[in-house]
Amino acid sequence: KKDLIALAQTGTGITSAFGLPCIQHVDAKVKHVQTIILCPTRELCIQISKDLLKFAKHLDYVKIVAVYGGTSIENQIKSIKKGVQIIVGTPGRTKDLIRRKVLKLDVVNKVVLDEADEMLSMGFKEDLSYILDTTSENRQTMLFSATMSREVRSISKKFMKDAEEITVEKLNSGAKNVEHHVYNVNSRDKYDTLKRIADFNPDIYGIVFCRTRRETQDIANKFMNDGYNADAIHGELSQGQRDEVMSKFRNKSLQILIATDVAARGLDIPLIQHVINFDLPQVPEDYVHRIGRTARAGTEGSALTFLTPDDGLMWNEISKLIDPNFK
Repeated sequence: KKDLIALAQTGTGITSAFGLPCIQHVDAKVKHVQTIILCPTRELCIQISKDLLKFAKHLDYVKIVAVYGGTSIENQIKSIKKGVQIIVGTPGRTKDLIRRKVLKLDVVNKVVLDEADEMLSMGFKEDLSYILDTTSENRQTMLFSATMSREVRSISKKFMKDAEEITVEKLNSGAKNVEHHVYNVNSRDKYDTLKRIADFNPDIYGIVFCRTRRETQDIANKFMNDGYNADAIHGELSQGQRDEVMSKFRNKSLQILIATDVAARGLDIPLIQHVINFDLPQVPEDYVHRIGRTARAGTEGSALTFLTPDDGLMWNEISKLIDPNFK
C-alpha cells in the first residue's frame, strides 16, 4: 500500500499493473468512489475504462465510470449518482465534477496518475494539484510515466510519501523492439520522401508526426489528393471529427494517420508498424512518446525520422536520450 513511481514505456502492461489491484481492493460494501485514475486524453480514458470493465467482467459489484470532456457531462453525472467505485477521468472533467460536488472524494483511498509526463506537458499541472489536494492525505498514490521529467519529479515530491520507485528498462529510453531509421533530407524533399516510403510499403499502418496543426492538415490534404489512404488528427478538429478519424484508424480502414503530438497522445492501438517523424519534436522526451505508439505488447515496429541540416542539435539530444541502434 506504499506510494509508487513506476517508469515504463507504453505498451508494457501498465493498465494491468494498476488496474487489477485497484479492482481487487474494491470494498463491495461501499458504493462510493474508492479509486480515481487520471490520464491525459479522452481516447486513453475510454481505452483504460474498457480494459478495466474486461478485468472486472465477473465482479458484478465493481462499477467503473469514464469521465472526459467533449461529451455530455449530464450523462456522466447520472452514471456517478447510480453508484461507482472506480472513476477513470481526464483531469479537466474530473476537476469539474469535484467542483460541482458530484464527485465526493471522502472515501477515495487510491489515486493513479497514468502517463503523468503527458498530463504535465499538456498543461494539467494545476488540475492535478487541485484533485490531489482534495483527496485524503491517507490515500495511496501511484504514478506511471514513460519519462522522469522535472515536472513529474516535483509532483511526486509534493504529493507522495516515501514512494517506492520501479524502473522497467532504461530510464527515459525508447521502446525496446523498435528499429530506428534516419533519412537525411532537405526540407523541400520531405513530402516526396514520405510518398516513397508509402509506395515502398503498400501495407503500411502507421502515424506520421508533424509539428503544427496547419502543417498536419496541409500534408494530409496533399497526401489524400495524391491517392494515399490517409487522414489528419489535430486540435482544431471537433471531438466528433476526431472520433470518426480514430474509429477508421482503429479498424484499419485508414492506413496512415497524420497527427500533432497533442492529438496523438495516449493513443493505445495495437499493431501500429511505423512511426514517421516528418518533423522532430520540440522536446527530446516527446520522441520517446512518439515511438511508444509502435512495438506495443511485445510486437516489433519501425521509427523513421526525416533529418534536415537544421536538426543536428536536437537529434544529438534525442540520440543521447534513447541510445538507438541505427540501421
